[in-house]
Amino acid sequence: MFGLMFLLAGSVVLGGVLILVQNSMDYSLAVVFARKLDKYDPKAEAWIAQVVSEDEVSRQIILDSMRDNLLFKGGLTLLAVCLVATAGAWWLSGRLLRPLNMITETAHRIAGRTLHKRIELDGPPSEVKSLADSFDSMLDRLDEAFAGQGRFIANAAHELKTPIALNRTLLDVAMARPDTSPQVLRLGENLLAVNVRHERLIDSLLTLARAEDAVTDRRPVDLAQLAGYALDVTAKAAAEQRVQVQARLASAPVVGDPVLLEQLIRNLVDNAVRYNHPHGFVWVQTLAEAGQAEVIVTNTGALISPHEVPVLFEPFRRLTDRVGSARGSGLGLSIVRAVAQAHGGDALAIPRPDGGLSVRVILPRGDAARS
Repeated sequence: MFGLMFLLAGSVVLGGVLILVQNSMDYSLAVVFARKLDKYDPKAEAWIAQVVSEDEVSRQIILDSMRDNLLFKGGLTLLAVCLVATAGAWWLSGRLLRPLNMITETAHRIAGRTLHKRIELDGPPSEVKSLADSFDSMLDRLDEAFAGQGRFIANAAHELKTPIALNRTLLDVAMARPDTSPQVLRLGENLLAVNVRHERLIDSLLTLARAEDAVTDRRPVDLAQLAGYALDVTAKAAAEQRVQVQARLASAPVVGDPVLLEQLIRNLVDNAVRYNHPHGFVWVQTLAEAGQAEVIVTNTGALISPHEVPVLFEPFRRLTDRVGSARGSGLGLSIVRAVAQAHGGDALAIPRPDGGLSVRVILPRGDAARS
């Protein structure tokens, strides 16, 4: 755009110069030829008319030659200067837009849930530096708010685990007494079941708070091996619900937190078994591609509309058929997405036409996970 504007402006200037030079040359030649006629006898009219005609032709030849020469050389000069100006404008605009590119790249990294990044733009005071500093200040406040939220969840969960453990101990002692009546035993069993559900909820909150924080413990791990562990853990529950589990586990090495990644896969498999129907199926697959590793867990079950899928990834949000169910707390897929995003990946869900859900977790491999 800068080069085009310069070309248009230069063309206007060249046209104006051409008009001015032609007018000036026309006036100068007229003066010269008029002085030339003053030297001749006015009585020789025929001869003077011939001289005037020849002078007019000569003047026109001079003007045409001047105009063609100016257009040719001026056009070449304008084109050369326009190319130089375009290159300079390209370089200058690149330098001016470089801070904005830094801000854009930082915003993209922050969109991947990395609030620890900052722009830290160096340079003299300017509108762009003021924007970058304001952006950094906003990130500081957001990072502090999210960190405080994570600390609150972790501290609250730890504080809640103490009275729950105490309640479990008191129930075990009361139920172990020889004079305990059958009614008290049944009540104790129900309370223990509620207690176990609360413990699972608190553990899920702790996992969610940890997953939403920065992952510091990164080690090489194979998703296929973690998927095998998860299948062994959920084998009993799958047998009780008469759900058939089929696995195709190819090596899928990544760099990440083994505990969080194992919890991710266990949540996927556990949800696939738990929210299934009798004699249903669960398919578990791990695979590796050029720059990423994937875990795909698909299950049969109830029909799910596409607009209901985003709700499944929100904490404590479940579908209508799951509300009030004691089978889960509504944190399973929230933990899955939080762990995936903490490792630089993401989790996607697609409802199956025949019922059920297919959840796909994409994680970067090797050094891409660190970045």
